[in-house]
Amino acid sequence: MSKPDIGKGLIEMSHGSGGRTSAQLIENLFLRHFDNAWLRAGNDFAAFDVPAGRMVVSTDSHVVTPLFFPGGDIGSLSVHGTINDVAMSGAKPLYLTAGFILEEGFPLAELERIVTSMAKASREAGVPVVTGDTKVVERGKGDGVFINTTGIGIVPEGLNIAGSRATAGDVIIVSGYIGDHGVAILSSREGLEFGTTIESDSAALHTLIADMVAAVPDIHCLRDPTRGGLATTLNELARQSHVGMRLNETSIPVRAEVRGACELLGLDPLYIANEGKLICICPAAAADKLVNLMQQHPLGADAAIIGKVVADERQLVVMQTAFGGQRVVDWLAGEQLPRIC
Repeated sequence: MSKPDIGKGLIEMSHGSGGRTSAQLIENLFLRHFDNAWLRAGNDFAAFDVPAGRMVVSTDSHVVTPLFFPGGDIGSLSVHGTINDVAMSGAKPLYLTAGFILEEGFPLAELERIVTSMAKASREAGVPVVTGDTKVVERGKGDGVFINTTGIGIVPEGLNIAGSRATAGDVIIVSGYIGDHGVAILSSREGLEFGTTIESDSAALHTLIADMVAAVPDIHCLRDPTRGGLATTLNELARQSHVGMRLNETSIPVRAEVRGACELLGLDPLYIANEGKLICICPAAAADKLVNLMQQHPLGADAAIIGKVVADERQLVVMQTAFGGQRVVDWLAGEQLPRIC
């Protein structure tokens, strides 16, 4: 089967027709980069064995703009984001699916760049893409490329991590600096210069989580603070668990460059998206052990305790400010940064 001209070619409606052109695109681009036994079988499904435990599935659609940004692109982001969603249950991510919505006229060279990045992220994480789909929409009815990924994983017996398990007295931990991803997207989208390049923190967190649950199986909650950032995610957890939270502003790690960019643009870093950070809520007795362990992992080197869970019927997240006062950290209203993932 002839290979399409990746260097100069464009996506055509025939690439989504299910005919010869579709087969050429699948064989010479997607299969070439994602190559594994499940895909080579050529079925419309992937059949696989799973170990004992509770199965976890999560799906996520990625519509980020721009498609390429400092520290990542829509391809690697689609892998990292779904792996992280599965891993926040304490599961070991096992498999991914990938669905592509392509716009007529999208350059094949850019598609290959995205697929190459996606395949690299998948290989590095050890979580293969085992089945997928491609559709093409008419020129002007898409935005280049959208990607949906679904992840499947297994939670070991005896592990119970959920957003409803936060308890008064628990400690709140964040795995590192917040706001990097959202500011990287904004600076790339708007062509802003902040004196230094701020890169997305996009990363797969499952190896960090595996170390954490091995050391402290009684972790109560894990969540990645993506859209809506740290503030919105903590409000979600407070509502799920029917508790309040008290934060210490000076303990929350924010890079000076991110803080400066937010001040310049009138944004709050607490609401800026992250793609390679996690929030952990655990019993106070285990907090120091957990932070020390996280700091030994490259993706948790800047982990810090940022607050505690309290009994509060109002389910408020309240922050002790650097100036000694207090303020309610409410839900995000509207969108600070649209199209960030």
